[in-house]
Amino acid sequence: MYIIVVGGGKVGYYLTKTLLEEGHEVLLIERSTDKVETFVEHFGAVVIAGDGAEAATLAAAGAARADVVIAVTGEDEDNLVVCQTARQKFHVGRTIARVNNPKNEHLFRLLGIDVTVSQTNYILNLIEQAIPERSFVHVLNLRHADLAIVEARIAASSVVAHKAIGEVALPVDCVIAAVARGAHLIIPTPATELEPGDDVIAVTRPEQEDELRRLLCIEC
Repeated sequence: MYIIVVGGGKVGYYLTKTLLEEGHEVLLIERSTDKVETFVEHFGAVVIAGDGAEAATLAAAGAARADVVIAVTGEDEDNLVVCQTARQKFHVGRTIARVNNPKNEHLFRLLGIDVTVSQTNYILNLIEQAIPERSFVHVLNLRHADLAIVEARIAASSVVAHKAIGEVALPVDCVIAAVARGAHLIIPTPATELEPGDDVIAVTRPEQEDELRRLLCIEC
């Protein structure tokens, strides 16, 4: 697999190192000539100097045959331009962008970036999952239809406790995909009854998360 990495910071460096060790063909693009000189000592000819947000640079890097383009610079605007140029001009099948400001993640998805990686949101999710009292956790954003996967623990005081899923008035476009009850994973039907302590995996729209939170676990 041929992978182009744009951005030679710590993320770009270790990403390139790992991908090379896994046997992929990799090219790292970095603006700073000083960094390029340093990286060449470690990686050799797989590092070039240039602005990865420019079509000419991507063309010289062979973006037309790339399987994946990954933009991990420290600037969200640059990462967005890199991925859009790779998709629209060179028809790269898969684009991945680092999002430094979590507020920009929704925009990246709207503009067709295949995968967004927000270190801030990732760390926040890890913190949320490490807090036992936190009973509603945003797990993952999905690209298609602007959907999100959330995990919620049914509270004893929840209005849905001891009710069948078919009796619950879920938000529009919200689906309960699985219920974890102790060591058992249940693929629910409308007749499945929700019990206090159940961990519910639901697919919903991000703007409906608050409504779902109030419905499933009013204490969160």
